[in-house]
Amino acid sequence: MAGKVGWGFLGTGKIARILARVLRKSAYGELVAVGSRDRDRARAFAAEFGVPRVHDYQGVVEDSGVELVYVATYHTLHREWATRALEVGKGVLCEKPIGMSAAEAVEIIEAARRRGAFLMEAFAYWHHPQTARLVQLLGSGQIGDVRMIDAVFGYDAGPAPDNYLFDRELGGGGILDVGCYPTSMAHLIAAAASGAQAVPALDVVAAGSIGPTGVDLSTAASLTFGNGLLARVACSLQANLQNLVRVFGSKGWIEVGSPWLPGWYGPEPSIRLERWGAAPELIEIAADKNVYQFEVDEVSQMFRRGERSPAVMRWEDSVANMTTLDRWRSAIGLP
Repeated sequence: MAGKVGWGFLGTGKIARILARVLRKSAYGELVAVGSRDRDRARAFAAEFGVPRVHDYQGVVEDSGVELVYVATYHTLHREWATRALEVGKGVLCEKPIGMSAAEAVEIIEAARRRGAFLMEAFAYWHHPQTARLVQLLGSGQIGDVRMIDAVFGYDAGPAPDNYLFDRELGGGGILDVGCYPTSMAHLIAAAASGAQAVPALDVVAAGSIGPTGVDLSTAASLTFGNGLLARVACSLQANLQNLVRVFGSKGWIEVGSPWLPGWYGPEPSIRLERWGAAPELIEIAADKNVYQFEVDEVSQMFRRGERSPAVMRWEDSVANMTTLDRWRSAIGLP
């Protein structure tokens, strides 16, 4: 394998700072450029993390030393900047959600397909061995036929009026911020249970609370997949929910107590397995890195190997998930 992959960041927010820290430890990638609409913020970020070059967004896209562009902008800018980077042949890791709609996701993917470029939507938990173990347990029939999924992600974002999560024009709202995690997990489990590559939801019904700024604050939905599989998903920006995943089957059930950022906070990575008539089993997951370190290392290696639509969070997975998010938002009255 050739040398480290040169990463360029678009954005200097919380998640960009987390990935900048873990890239410092990576044997496979390094951060060589950062861009912001505010050049002072970019300079401060570069000084803190030892990034050699500072640009605006376009400068990062055009930087010859940048091989892989990490799009960590507001949701509403993902389509524009992911597409611009792909059109000049850069690889792209785009923060979730990949776009504001399934139509935007398709547009970004078509740009990647035209240029034969690497593209992945950033769901760090997909790269953690806990998720791989969950998929293996389901695929091997440990709990029989999968019948129902419960998946929840919610937290109290606080009352700050300038928080972009409450700004409709910036793509705020719980569904796009954290609801995309439970839905992506539901799609992952449905595919693992059926042996299919990607499984669309057949029906989506939902109820939710929309705040005074026009964004969803708390909402729950039921998703129907093939073979009678049902998923119950929920998210919130105003309540610290019990963030977990449970999967119920014909022979038992599985619980993942820290599904979204395993080992980052909450309990250590593990899976509780209960099979009817047997003693409960706690499966501890060995992990020598944090969840974001797994992500940046695996993405760098996938890129260097020449993968385009990776085996983790494939393009069709992103489209299926965004289609469900579109339907969830529509079901509670959001455009």
